[in-house]
Amino acid sequence: MASMTLRSLLLPLLSLASFSILLAPAAGADHATDLVAELQALRSRSPSGVIHLDDDAVSRFLTSAPSPHPYSLVVFFDATQLRNRPDLHLPQLRSEFALVSAAFASRHRSDPATLSRVFFCDIEFGESQRSFQLFGVSSLPHVRHVGPAVANLRDSEPTHQSDFSRLAESMAEFVEAKTGFPVGHIDRPPLVSGRQMALLAVVALIAAPFLIRRVLRGDTLLHDPKFWVAMAVFVYFFSVSGSMHNIIRNTPMFLSDMEDPRKLVFFYQGSGMQLGAEGFAIGFLYTVVGLMLALVTHGLVWVKNTTVQRAVVLVALVISFWAVKKVVYLDNWKTGYGVHAYWPSGWS
Repeated sequence: MASMTLRSLLLPLLSLASFSILLAPAAGADHATDLVAELQALRSRSPSGVIHLDDDAVSRFLTSAPSPHPYSLVVFFDATQLRNRPDLHLPQLRSEFALVSAAFASRHRSDPATLSRVFFCDIEFGESQRSFQLFGVSSLPHVRHVGPAVANLRDSEPTHQSDFSRLAESMAEFVEAKTGFPVGHIDRPPLVSGRQMALLAVVALIAAPFLIRRVLRGDTLLHDPKFWVAMAVFVYFFSVSGSMHNIIRNTPMFLSDMEDPRKLVFFYQGSGMQLGAEGFAIGFLYTVVGLMLALVTHGLVWVKNTTVQRAVVLVALVISFWAVKKVVYLDNWKTGYGVHAYWPSGWS
């Protein structure tokens, strides 16, 4: 009688356990499907397709989600208080990251299965410091790929500095290498919209008769010698100030002082880096010397008074000597190299 009672109690428990085991995978699959649907809804509400995450969202979609989850997240780490630092380029990189997200969505719009496998997200430091600690992010700019099987967020795959060299194109290559899915063509918005082009065309048509009449009379800015002198000085300054180097390398004009963020650093001591302000300062000194030389060789020839000529030459020499001395001093301060005078051996 006792065995019958025990058997009658065990059979329902075993049946309930078996039923729970059968339902567990189905429940896990339903939960993963709900997470994917929620991510898709968040992406559809974002103009650029980039989902904004906070600490709760990171917990929901990553740390608390069943592993492996059926999606990958590409996360851009941002910080509002650092967006004004020109050396980090955070606003520009965030815009380029949004272009990659839009390109991926456009490329796989006809393939919903693939589109639901990769989601682009961003995290802001001020509101999600705990997430930064979970990822182990200590410097910006930073992008990470969190694969489906990643359980510890520190094991996710980070970018390298070279992955930002060509902006959106480099980030797209990173995404393709980590996810295995092509991103597609990066479609940047035009600098001038169609409406602006139409407005410019109308203005050009209205101004064309007046411009043609002035050209025929020789009364335009291009016919003014002063304009070409100013352009020559500008080209000279542009060449000797390293402006082309600054444009190609995206060199910042200045940096924030590491010890006191309220102070700005315009001159960086060390030969490994040059700021834009340094190039402009040296270019200004070179231009001063060039203008003094042009004044002596092309301006004094029109002066008949010998005393005035000598005074102007003396002033030009003093100013040129001061400018060259400043260039030598700044070069020595920055690189440690000095300029020394050597007498020929036959003179000693």
